[in-house]
Amino acid sequence: MRELNTDSAFFLLCFLPALGLLYYLLPGERVRNGLLLLGSLVFCAFGRLSGMILLIAFALVNWLLGLGAARKGRGGRAVMVLGIVLDLAFLCAFKYLDFLLAPLLPGAAAAWKDLGLAAPLGVSFFTFKAVSCLIDGNREPEKACRDPLHMLLYLSFFPQLAAGPITRFSDFAPQLRGRGRSSEDLALGLRRFILGLGKKLILASACARLADAAFREGTALSLPLAWLGAVGYLLQIYLDFSGYSDMAIGLGRLFGFRTPENFDHPYIAVSITDFWRRWHISLSLWFRDYVYIPLGGNRKGKARAALNKLIVFALCGLWHGAAWTFVLWGLWHGLLSALETLGLPDPRRLSSTRSGRVLGHVYTLLAVCLGFVLFRGESLASAWGVIAAMFTPAAMTPAGETALRLAGNARDLLLLLAGAAVCLPLGRLFPRLGESLGEGKLRPLSYVLCFLLLALCITELAAGGFAPFIYTQF
Repeated sequence: MRELNTDSAFFLLCFLPALGLLYYLLPGERVRNGLLLLGSLVFCAFGRLSGMILLIAFALVNWLLGLGAARKGRGGRAVMVLGIVLDLAFLCAFKYLDFLLAPLLPGAAAAWKDLGLAAPLGVSFFTFKAVSCLIDGNREPEKACRDPLHMLLYLSFFPQLAAGPITRFSDFAPQLRGRGRSSEDLALGLRRFILGLGKKLILASACARLADAAFREGTALSLPLAWLGAVGYLLQIYLDFSGYSDMAIGLGRLFGFRTPENFDHPYIAVSITDFWRRWHISLSLWFRDYVYIPLGGNRKGKARAALNKLIVFALCGLWHGAAWTFVLWGLWHGLLSALETLGLPDPRRLSSTRSGRVLGHVYTLLAVCLGFVLFRGESLASAWGVIAAMFTPAAMTPAGETALRLAGNARDLLLLLAGAAVCLPLGRLFPRLGESLGEGKLRPLSYVLCFLLLALCITELAAGGFAPFIYTQF
């Protein structure tokens, strides 16, 4: 049985309409919460029944540990530490065991694989949710989860399950007790969901085709195709992941939940520090609150703050995947962020003048683009091959000309330009139009355009020419 994804035809045409109809027909918050829990477990079980069972067990264990961690004194702190160790061990078992054991104990790694246990969907995301719940409950016992069903719904909530955002239980819990339902929630939620779906299925998929054409080319890769692939992936990963976040926010709103924004136009950042305030905001805040600040933050001088950032970004890279490409991607961002902390360059100076902002934009986009080549590469050698081709002028070979001609078709290039435009804060550049489409006179038109976009998305689904969500693998 295949996994159920929020961009699949079955989800769009069967699962979501049935769940939404029942949600708006059933009375009472407790009954509707039960329906959402059932729907979330069904969503999780598609293709990974063992994963659903593991998630249920994980949630119940964390609920019990959370009750213990909420006690005052050393006992509560000891339970919190035990819970964090167990949660991270659970994550390592499903995500890093092969990476850690294969070089040293190949037999043990093979034996674990032979067990055939499928990793629960979204294991990286719900593990971080559980850790935040334990720590917050220990710090402020009134924030602890007292209801096991609330814990299970919080961890399995299907709009956020596969790829976040990483919400806090203290933000989620009040909405379980009273959020209501309204036609406005339904309309705004569907609109946001469809916009995210369009980002993913139409724009990100076109960029993916360009990126894939470059990264699979190997020795025939030319400078133009290398840059086309690198820029294609730069846009693909943003449109794919921000599209998923839009869908998660929209689905949550449809069921009355308010989900925090996860992106704030990161490609207009003027420094790496600024970029991480705008990119995957929930993950950045998680690492800030639960790793960077406990390490000492910036309270012990610039040198210590720079070291703390390097540690945080190394862990952030490892969180994304069990491969050296991810680790080096994290270290690359950590090194640049650490240098900015030391004033090389100083983000405040970059943003203080127009020429500084232009220079900051160029520096940040180039640094992020090179980092994402590492992120995308199937190996260090593959990633280095693309980076080398990006900066090695050479005569175009016949194979390179053919590859560039096949990759650079007019439709995908136009969609790549449209994707680049979507990365800009268009609502700020055209405030009157944005207000009219959002809440003003043109708001009905925005819904008409969204349903036309939905029709295009369904056509794209029928054609089958799209790539799976990037972040669901994490």
